[in-house]
Amino acid sequence: MISINILKNRRKKIISQMVYDSAILLFATPDNKQNKCKFNQNKDFWYFTGFNEPDSLLVMIKKDDKFIRKILFNRSRDFDEEIWVGRRLGQDAALSIIDVDYAFPWNSVYENLYKLLSGLKVIYHAWGEYAEVDQLVLNVLKYLNEKRLQGKGSSPNTIIDWRPLVHKMRLFKDLEEINYIRTSGKISALAHTRAMKYCRPGIFEYQLEGEIHHEFYLHGSRFTSYDTIIGSGINSCILHYTQNNTKMRSGDLVLVDAGCNFNEYASDITRTFPVNGKFTQQQRDIYNIVLNSLKTAASILKPNISIRDINNIVIQIMINDLIKLGLLTGTLDEIISKGSYRKFFMHNLSHWLGLDVHDVGYYDISINDQVLKPNMVLTIEPGIYILPDIHVPNEYHGIGVRIEDNFIITETGNECTTSGVVKEIKDIENTMESLKEI
Repeated sequence: MISINILKNRRKKIISQMVYDSAILLFATPDNKQNKCKFNQNKDFWYFTGFNEPDSLLVMIKKDDKFIRKILFNRSRDFDEEIWVGRRLGQDAALSIIDVDYAFPWNSVYENLYKLLSGLKVIYHAWGEYAEVDQLVLNVLKYLNEKRLQGKGSSPNTIIDWRPLVHKMRLFKDLEEINYIRTSGKISALAHTRAMKYCRPGIFEYQLEGEIHHEFYLHGSRFTSYDTIIGSGINSCILHYTQNNTKMRSGDLVLVDAGCNFNEYASDITRTFPVNGKFTQQQRDIYNIVLNSLKTAASILKPNISIRDINNIVIQIMINDLIKLGLLTGTLDEIISKGSYRKFFMHNLSHWLGLDVHDVGYYDISINDQVLKPNMVLTIEPGIYILPDIHVPNEYHGIGVRIEDNFIITETGNECTTSGVVKEIKDIENTMESLKEI
């Protein structure tokens, strides 16, 4: 649970950006009564409430700098429902736990929301997230407009999407968030180390997945940040391979992309290692290119540099090393101009990290053009993937390597939160040799 003081500060910050005579509507994920799988709360709603129930709405009203109200709509206590699916917070407890001025039952949202919005000029709402939520807002606005036409009050005349404001806030992490991200990274690093130690020819990819998830549970993380990827052999060349059902063979690499969720905050680590614990020469060749790319990127990752600048440097390193191996032909400029390196490295170098594994950021600036600032958190994940239909020597076919770490931008450089799992070849081989029985 995020501390109440952090939640207060976040609300204060977003309210300071709202115009007078306005309200912001922050909806929770609606209850899916037909599907009782794991509930995933809307991350923007959670960011301001720390509240993990469906069918909820936080309304914050700003008449002026002195008149500010925070209202929560949430589900009422219901013994019959709670005995089946667990306790609800209810309205009385919400006042202090969520720190709002008023709390109303969710089933009264329509009749109360139009009263709250009446007389305001601007509504902040994120269209397009949930159809039933949009319909509710439309119905309320339609009712208010009808009353206005009857001379019975005024209705909002402007609707603003709050996502650019909120997502800019989420881009910069506070200390509490950073500590959760650190813990998430540490747990995931332990899980990757466990996978290296358990790995051996003859087991299935999903058995390695099970060892990773066991380590997550053991250290306080019940959920993954995304579907775990365990790709051995040719599967290592499939970027989002999640079948994880192949028996692993000696002589192949296995690419493991796995991260846990700790108190809603994600980590995202990728390591690639040999199934039998020893790299072949060709595997070493490709692995060292990727590792050198990651280490170079990490060495220049600091405030006031853009991801595009880092990406351009990494691309040049990859191309020059692939030319040396004879896997690319031509000059550096020719290869960049034609984009022929993209058959080996076809994805972005980085993404934001936070409540979502591919976290939100500025709406009007792509991550590649974003100049880095302290307290931003991101991944660096170079990779090379050599499919069998690429015209290179056969001994390189089926080699897929990605190495990924997570970084917090500091005042003077960066902090790697996932350094707890090794990535140097000698360290990987030593780790895999150290314990073959768990």
